Amino acid sequence: MRYLIKFSYDGTNFNGYQKQPSCRCVESELENALYHINDHKPTKVVGAGRTDRGVHAICQSAHFDITVDISLYKLKCALNSLLPPDIHVFAVQTVDASFHARYMVKSKIYRYILNCGEYNPLERNYVYQYCRSLDVEKMKIAIQDFVGIHDFKNFASAETVKDNYVREIFNVSIEEDDNKLIFTFVGTGFLKYQVRNMVGTLVKIGNGKLGVDCIQKIFSEDSLRKHVMTIKSEGLYLVDIQY
Repeated sequence: MRYLIKFSYDGTNFNGYQKQPSCRCVESELENALYHINDHKPTKVVGAGRTDRGVHAICQSAHFDITVDISLYKLKCALNSLLPPDIHVFAVQTVDASFHARYMVKSKIYRYILNCGEYNPLERNYVYQYCRSLDVEKMKIAIQDFVGIHDFKNFASAETVKDNYVREIFNVSIEEDDNKLIFTFVGTGFLKYQVRNMVGTLVKIGNGKLGVDCIQKIFSEDSLRKHVMTIKSEGLYLVDIQY
């Protein structure tokens, strides 16, 4: 039987979502829990996507196949009893055998939270403590240049090698909440570091290091990639996966 789970995690103490040798990763914890549930059989978990070290998830999704006969409620309870406290499964459902958690994604929502006010040590793992003022109006103008279908190669990690760097972003916004800025991106999918690089570039626009029209130029001129800044991971959240 194939199952789809939705879960959240605090990325602070994980080396990212994807399992790696000798590292604490979200995928490894899920597969370890399912190993005990699925009659001690190795069970592959297929996530909707990967998040980097320190990135959090409000709603991540994954599918897996298990052979044991178990109710949805008991499966959810069993998973949460075996998972560490910084991961929590909040929804479980059965899906068709053809369902694929990664390939069937229609859109993803990411959010980045940045503090422009006084440093807050209690939020240091969940909100990027930039602690300086920014020209938010310029940033709100510039962020709109990300909307549409673009080749995001120059906004991806330099180590990312893909046949296709084209992605579509449907909607973007910057909201102000006291001294915090909340950046939201909704799109078909995102390359490694893409969201962090987009936010980092907007910050450089907001602090005057880049012009408000630089984003379109970076899309078209590889030589300008050097101006893209990868902002820290702790303010980034995977908010939702939509099928």
